[in-house]
Amino acid sequence: MNKLTRITYLALLVLALAAPWIGLYPVFVMKLLCFALFACAFNLLLGFTGLLSFGHAAFFGSAAYVTGWLIKAQGWTPELGILAGTLAAGLIGLAVGAVAIRRQGIYFAMITLAIAQMVFFVCLQASFTGGEDGLQGVPRGKLLGWLSLESDTVMYYVVVTVFVLAFLFISRVVHSPFGQVLKMIRENEARAVSLGYEVARYKLLAFVLSAALAGLAGSLKTLVMGFATLSDVHWSMSGEVILMTLLGGVGTFFGPVFGAGIVISLQNLLADKVGSWVTVIIGVIFVACVLAFRKGVVGELQAWRERRRKAAGV
Repeated sequence: MNKLTRITYLALLVLALAAPWIGLYPVFVMKLLCFALFACAFNLLLGFTGLLSFGHAAFFGSAAYVTGWLIKAQGWTPELGILAGTLAAGLIGLAVGAVAIRRQGIYFAMITLAIAQMVFFVCLQASFTGGEDGLQGVPRGKLLGWLSLESDTVMYYVVVTVFVLAFLFISRVVHSPFGQVLKMIRENEARAVSLGYEVARYKLLAFVLSAALAGLAGSLKTLVMGFATLSDVHWSMSGEVILMTLLGGVGTFFGPVFGAGIVISLQNLLADKVGSWVTVIIGVIFVACVLAFRKGVVGELQAWRERRRKAAGV
């Protein structure tokens, strides 16, 4: 990580810490951070392992339901609810990944989509999910039994802390020897196999990690918003996280965060003005960005900076 990147991340961290005090609505920023974490989790699988999943909403939504039900119906504390939701998403990811990694390319993507639709219908029919109404009125409770999360400010700093820790964890994974093997699998799987790596195990572990982190995002979202609905497990949610990642830049660290910020901001700003047309507007913006920025906005900026550096070196 170069000096400019460190300064940028430090400035963004300061901005995040100061957000409630400079007029930014805490609930909006918390929602943005939850979806940014979701996009970062997806990017770990697509950007650094080369596996395109069309079913990541299954992990995001299932964790949202598990956390909401345990906190509301069983009286669990928020940290235990989040932990249980993350674990549930990881276990579902283990089951889905064990089946999906047997195939590659579009077949892998279609398997993840099919299983995600199965999870959607389970959430639609199960009694504890509330069916089409979803789980409503999930209380935030008290963290560790004493810190009340009913205050948006307190909840905000908890979400910021979790997001920063998860982001650092993803960065550590990517820069570890394990992460380097994932990149090799992405670039040339046949070579990885020829070097003796058990590619299937690496893929499965990456899939489980991505699913668990997506579940963490879903659990946090339920705690922040106070509800879990079928939209959390719908196939369109999987498409949304793909959009966020591609818009910001696949294989970059900050790209998914930027993409999530753009999508969530547009939804928030335009929903009341144009209604359902917001999806059309976002689609047009996505097409324009794909045509203009093939590597995503952040990816193109990094490529431009790299070209400038090489030119200056010459």
